[in-house]
Amino acid sequence: IKHAEGKELFAQDLYGGADPAHRVKARVFTEMAWHSLFIRNLLIRPEAGEIAGYVPELTIVDLPSFKADPARHGCRSETVIAIDFSRKIVLIGGTAYAGEMKKSVFTYLNYTLPAKGVVPMHCSANVGSKDDPAIFFGLSGTGKTTLSADPDRTLIGDDEHGWSKDGIFNFEGGCYAKTIRLSAEAEPQIFAASQRFGTVLENIVMDPISREVDFDDETKTENTRSAYPLDAIPNASRTGRAGTPKNIVMLTADAFGVMPPIAKLTPAEAMYHFLSGYTAKVAGTERGLVGVQPEFSTCFGSPFLPRHPSEYANLLRDFIAKHHVDCWLVNTGWTGGGYGTGRRMPIRVTRRLLTAALDGSLNRADFRRDPYFGFAVPTSVPGVEPHILYPVKTWQDKAAFAETAKKLVG
Repeated sequence: IKHAEGKELFAQDLYGGADPAHRVKARVFTEMAWHSLFIRNLLIRPEAGEIAGYVPELTIVDLPSFKADPARHGCRSETVIAIDFSRKIVLIGGTAYAGEMKKSVFTYLNYTLPAKGVVPMHCSANVGSKDDPAIFFGLSGTGKTTLSADPDRTLIGDDEHGWSKDGIFNFEGGCYAKTIRLSAEAEPQIFAASQRFGTVLENIVMDPISREVDFDDETKTENTRSAYPLDAIPNASRTGRAGTPKNIVMLTADAFGVMPPIAKLTPAEAMYHFLSGYTAKVAGTERGLVGVQPEFSTCFGSPFLPRHPSEYANLLRDFIAKHHVDCWLVNTGWTGGGYGTGRRMPIRVTRRLLTAALDGSLNRADFRRDPYFGFAVPTSVPGVEPHILYPVKTWQDKAAFAETAKKLVG
């Protein structure tokens, strides 16, 4: 706090949580103006009439120019994100990554909500015209934002939600989309929102003369981002709330290219995948990463869980059992080979499979048991090429497929 003396700071009074019974009032101080715009886009903005009586419950101080002293402050580098749950203060220093602010609110709610019988979730959510909410668990890059932005369904939110006895609610008031190779053809809503005035773009290369952005350029990193308010999506919910989910989708981006594009999970299998949180990272997504590396993040959000994973898992398990929720595993990763050999799962295929799962028609399909992973995989889905549902058939080298699959299974 001493470091902030004499500095001009920007302040925002915002909400974390669309359900008034479970939200937190967060006052955010930032050193950078664009950080202030970012968090205003990402959290929920109070109505004008609510400002006068606003009393913050959580204070976030974001000072990228502050460099921590590991010896003095007990951290591992000059970067520090410290949360005092008793005093309800968050200090962020040594990093200009704006996402730390929103994740601090998520972490705080992960600490407070389980005691209220609410399961906080790292997921996106949408709802159809038949009042059939769906939630999409997944780590960064698996498609949470892309797949929840469905023109035929109302978007609840793209990243963080709570599930209470009254249904689901968004923690945020905006979206934080990955934009690498973003196109108007594949993702028209996100593309349009990313061109909107007031949207914050991170790590994206821009022509200095025309000021046009190049979403295909990965010179800086593959982790390019767009932060925009929910009202930039035409069919986004204005309440950020919906009823009890009918379907849970667990997303993985299998860069080894051996997992099926969709599988029906039993409740026990769903809990296994919730606790393991598998995906795969590829070169370019993190500094120093070469090739493909499996990643496991408990509850699809390990860095943000201040409580034991079993607390979140038990709440989710009980909700699934009570409401007879259908659970699915969807692979948005590679087909026809692993990263570098195969291709990314076509988004039209993933959307067609999801439509069949969410409208209930996939429950009437015939299923086979995957010989490596044990999943129940549909044998055919209208509108999807049959061979894509059998990953081994997409590989030229069948022996290499078997070896890769066995290695991933362990």
